[in-house]
Formats: sequence, C-alpha cells, structure tokens
Amino acid sequence: MSRTAALIEQIRTTQSKQIEAAGRAFADAVRAGHDVWAFGTGHSHLIAEELYARAGGWAGVRAVLEPSLMLHEGVAKSSLMERLPGLADVLLQVHPVAEGDVVIVVSNSGINAVPVEFAAGARARGATVVAITSLAHSATQEPRTRSGHKLHEEADIVIDNCGVPGDAIVEVPGSPASVGSTSTVAGAFVVEAIVAEAADLFARDGVEPPILRSNNVQGAAEHNEKLRELLTNR
Repeated sequence: MSRTAALIEQIRTTQSKQIEAAGRAFADAVRAGHDVWAFGTGHSHLIAEELYARAGGWAGVRAVLEPSLMLHEGVAKSSLMERLPGLADVLLQVHPVAEGDVVIVVSNSGINAVPVEFAAGARARGATVVAITSLAHSATQEPRTRSGHKLHEEADIVIDNCGVPGDAIVEVPGSPASVGSTSTVAGAFVVEAIVAEAADLFARDGVEPPILRSNNVQGAAEHNEKLRELLTNR
C-alpha cells in the first residue's frame, strides 16, 4: 500500500504539467464541439471505462471498447489481437475520430501494434493524442509494430504512469514474480485528474462543466438525461 501511495505521489509531482496540458486539450476540444475518445487494450481498457459514463465524470466521452481486445473473451485471444497489425485502422473506420478531437490512449507497455497504430491513426486524422504509459517498461522492450515506434512516440502529450517494468512492485520472498500491479490505479488517478483539470477550466470561465452524477443519488437521473439531450443536440 505504501509503495502504491508513493507512486501516486510521484505521478503528482512529476507529471502535473502533462496532466494540466491534457486537461486543457480536453476542455478546448469540448468547447469547440469536438469529441474526447478513450482507448486501451487488455487491462488498459479499464482506464477507458473509467472515463466512460462515470459518476463524477465528463458526459459525452466516447470509449472504444472492442470486445476482442478485452479479457472476457479469453486472455490468449486478447493478447494476440492487440498485436495484430492493421486492426487499429479498422477500429478507426468504425469509430470516426476526427480533426480537433482528443484521443486518450492507454498502454502500460506501449509496444503492441493496436494501441500504437490507433494513436498514430488518430494523429493522422488531426486529433490530439494523449498517451498514458510506463516509460520505464517501454524502454526495456522492443516494439511489436511495423513502424518500429512505441506509444509515446505517437502522442502529442505523454503521461508517464511511473510504473516499473513488469508493472508489479512488491517482491514475494521465494518467488521470481512480484505482486501489486500499479498501472490500473495509476491510470485511473491520471484520467480523473485530467477530468478535474478540464472541469476547473470550465468553471473559471463561468461555464458549468457537463459532469455526470451518480444515478444512485436523488435527482441524478434527470440531471444526466438533460446532459445527454444537450450533447445529442449540440
């Protein structure tokens, strides 16, 4: 617990400028009528879900949740699919990322074809790409991409989740493997901080940010429905 807390503090002290930049990009895109997208494969899809339809989160975030890249259809399948060249282009045809949008791409290793190519494709379409990745992990591995690039090389804003190679930070006596993976808690912290930064920028300008409320709070359903109507008719 103490190591994870220290890692979160490390993110706060070393990545604040990058998080602020991502928050500004987020707010500017929304003000201009553009979309914010979130994408990740394997366990990184959890960070995309953290942004999507979240109580206390930004209404209208568009998450790319491709079942074959998640885990409920099998770990082996997900691992193979996230290494498949060309799949990202298919996803970008189905999910129309456009010029002026912001795309948050999450990959702890930053080496697999799909997240790297998704980031590259989004940038080619004129979107601003925010990468959340472990620079330490990425530095220890060769890329599995046709371009030879890693995720941080295809992003406009790079946020380091400060994780160690292999993700897990707690050694187990007598075992070569460690426990206590940090990329999920770190990623959730980062995206919530980005949303908070964007909301603060709206509030400073005297504009109410479109923040969802928990449906388990009285009056929230009506509030959220109004937000949905506003976003649909914008």
